[in-house]
Amino acid sequence: MALTDLTVHELQALLRTREISSRELTLAFLKRIADTDKHIGAFITTCEKTALENADRADARLSAGNAAPLTGIPLALKDIFITEDIRTTCASQILDNFIPPYNGTAVRKLMEQEAVLLGKLNMDEFAMGSSNENSAFGTVKNPWNRECVPGGSSGGSAAAVAARQAGATLGTDTGGSIRQPASHCGVVGLKPTYGRVSRYGVVAYASSLDQVGPVARDVEDCAIMLGAVAGYDPADSTSINLPVPDYQAALKQGVKGLKIGLPKEYFIEGLDADIQQTIDKAINTLRELGAETVEVSLPHTEYAVACYYLIATAEASSNLARYDGVRYGKRMDDGRGLIDMYMKSRAAGFGPEVKRRIMLGTYALSSGYYDAYYLKAQKVRTLIRQDFLDAFNHVDVILTPVAPTPAFRIGEKTADPLQMYLSDIFTIPVNLAGTCGLSVPCGFSRDGLPIGMQLIGRPFGEETILQSAYAYEQATEWHRHSAPL
Repeated sequence: MALTDLTVHELQALLRTREISSRELTLAFLKRIADTDKHIGAFITTCEKTALENADRADARLSAGNAAPLTGIPLALKDIFITEDIRTTCASQILDNFIPPYNGTAVRKLMEQEAVLLGKLNMDEFAMGSSNENSAFGTVKNPWNRECVPGGSSGGSAAAVAARQAGATLGTDTGGSIRQPASHCGVVGLKPTYGRVSRYGVVAYASSLDQVGPVARDVEDCAIMLGAVAGYDPADSTSINLPVPDYQAALKQGVKGLKIGLPKEYFIEGLDADIQQTIDKAINTLRELGAETVEVSLPHTEYAVACYYLIATAEASSNLARYDGVRYGKRMDDGRGLIDMYMKSRAAGFGPEVKRRIMLGTYALSSGYYDAYYLKAQKVRTLIRQDFLDAFNHVDVILTPVAPTPAFRIGEKTADPLQMYLSDIFTIPVNLAGTCGLSVPCGFSRDGLPIGMQLIGRPFGEETILQSAYAYEQATEWHRHSAPL
């Protein structure tokens, strides 16, 4: 078995016993990227020189016997994370030449552990999309079928893990952008509770929805990654000051006696038959492991997509106003005045989907429409959150599909934005509620495409969904399958 086929926790053991070096491991991943990324397109920037320098520092720390959990492990980051002296583009032309002067908090925590950064990963521009087709650097391809999308917006993060190009990655999830691509690529993806991981140094899309989370080969790797980046950060005003549990230690508690809620609004007509059958089998497996299933209701689910696309676009309209061509990023200036420069810089720098969402959000915030749209959406959001809190009075975990279909073909939905937006119908409510959700592989479609199961926990209930996913994973073999790349 190649080094790149091993999980983070397997690589940890080899590094600590010095059976391999971080340099040897890093070279193996860099070769894997060189051999495969021409077929996948997961990387925007590769950091060969700094990766090997970091690997040498990690080896020195390992030799000294003071290794941290991720010391020497090659990782990659969605290109939305601010990285010191490394280009950060958000997959947008407007930031094509942007090299930040500092690391964001999540990146700093990884660097303090002497993790090895292999590079920055492709994504939908400014995290706006469900397919990774909205990147200025090209569409990422699904390693299981290169004619299909990997999901989005963290498509590069999921595809890189599935293609064995990185030990694990970090993505961001605003409406499903970690869980949906994790499902489509057959890997594990976790959106933590809002406030559990610092957003400082993450380029903002929708500030009340964005959350940083890991994408990994298996549930244990996901727990290790979450433990590395979680925690209070005074630099982020939305960060919550709560102790960080030992997520890895909590994994083996099993699901016996746990009550798992099945929301009737998520098992609906129109759900793909392969998804329905696969999720039904997963539910039966959890029952066999000792979990009890209970029907629950999340009655405001039908309003979630409309609510999300008002709140998210409104916040995007505000956040993206900073890209004006003055301080950083692309500038188109032919000397005709400030307003002309703003308009031309944004017209040239932003892609079609970003422009669409800015216009939607600006309209929703405009005078005379704010109360009817944005304010009303915030009230509906409160009802959606209360649905979850009410359900968690009766159950420990909620189980749903991640997406209504397996990965779709590249180009299949680009002409119909509404159909594209509906791809996130099962993940969006978790972001609106501010709670946590995880996608774990649970089978394949008849066309051989991965399918994920979503486990949703109460706020700051990451331990429970991780232990539930781990129990399921240990009873099945889905996470052991490799993409035929």
